[in-house]
Amino acid sequence: MRDPVAPLGNASFDGFCKVREIGPLGMISLRAKPEVKSLAKAIKAAVGTKVPAQRKIEMAGDRGCGWMSPDEYLLILPYAETGAAMAAIAEAMGADHHLAAVVSDARAVFRVEGEKADQVLAKLSPVDFATLEPNELRRTRAAQVAAAMWKVDGGYTVVCFRSVAAYMMGLLTHSAMKGSELA
Repeated sequence: MRDPVAPLGNASFDGFCKVREIGPLGMISLRAKPEVKSLAKAIKAAVGTKVPAQRKIEMAGDRGCGWMSPDEYLLILPYAETGAAMAAIAEAMGADHHLAAVVSDARAVFRVEGEKADQVLAKLSPVDFATLEPNELRRTRAAQVAAAMWKVDGGYTVVCFRSVAAYMMGLLTHSAMKGSELA
């Protein structure tokens, strides 16, 4: 396995909030109907969490599973462990209909941290961040970029496609510039 590289080389920016690229993270897109009994076993085997409720993310240390749509889950784990997780998913799912794909290299991940982190994202996304609960995952847009985001540890994690990583960093940086805080 090659050494992974974050799309922007772990870029960071300090404004009224800190914006930084994190990762690379291991990510697996798992598609299966929620009623398939082996799904819970596969997620537990791959990342050690339960199946998340709608619009939630279940985290266990550096591993997690996020609800992306009625039959799609995003598994997060250390980059080097995706191969073992794929094998665990295949074994747990057996003959049950599913699709699992490693998407680590197709995604970029950012952290927005600070007391006013919600302001950075509120400028870009149609989300009421005041009501966003911890472990609530939102699939939305940041400007015109498809993104998933959730609140964690005094900030937010934002996932987007790798192909727009530089654009997303620019959006987040501009939104976090000192002096641009909302009232």
